[in-house]
Amino acid sequence: MVAKELENRLKGRVPAARRSVLTEDVYERVKSLIMNRDLEPGARVNIYAVARLLDVSQTPVREVLSALESEGLLTKEALRGYSVAPVLSPGQIADLYQLRLLLEPWAAARAAERVTAGAGERMRAELATVPQAPRGTRYEDYHGLSEHDARFHDLIAELSGSEALREALRRTHCHLHLFRLGYEGRDTGDRTLVEHSRVAEAVAAGDQEAASEAMRAHLAAARDRFLEIGP
Repeated sequence: MVAKELENRLKGRVPAARRSVLTEDVYERVKSLIMNRDLEPGARVNIYAVARLLDVSQTPVREVLSALESEGLLTKEALRGYSVAPVLSPGQIADLYQLRLLLEPWAAARAAERVTAGAGERMRAELATVPQAPRGTRYEDYHGLSEHDARFHDLIAELSGSEALREALRRTHCHLHLFRLGYEGRDTGDRTLVEHSRVAEAVAAGDQEAASEAMRAHLAAARDRFLEIGP
């Protein structure tokens, strides 16, 4: 439960949600609490306490908690309400990457086979959204990189032409859950951006073998980085 002592501890550094974009603000505030582990895995999340903490009504909080449940960040039990979901275990990380290593190198090769000038421009535009890796290690610092990571992999899946593969990756919410394990700062981000650039360059060049290998190398390196962080 978001207990009174947690409210007291966070009240001074959790800004009240802006009324103009209320639901979006509440969503980001609550997600930040989860991603930064201000709300630890297993912690109960009380609708009324969250509403008081953010100085908003209960209605947007209910909507946001439902959305976060659909993304796997919260769980809901009858008569108990919402709790923060566990982080991925090493076995779950390895299992997730085993699936991705089966699907995404193929998607990159297929995207290279089907590449157009417009596709190349879209990849370059996506890479430009994060010109340099973030330095901080809190969610507020690195969420732009996390969102770029999700968009980049989704774009490769889209360019492969397989909507089934794209939807399968979306349903895992893997980027959100992996970044929830932690972000170790600039070195991690720099390596991620370099690896994305290599994938994009190979796809844009229409080199199917290089695109597949670049994606495979990126996923293997990312898997190892997250396994080093651990739960």
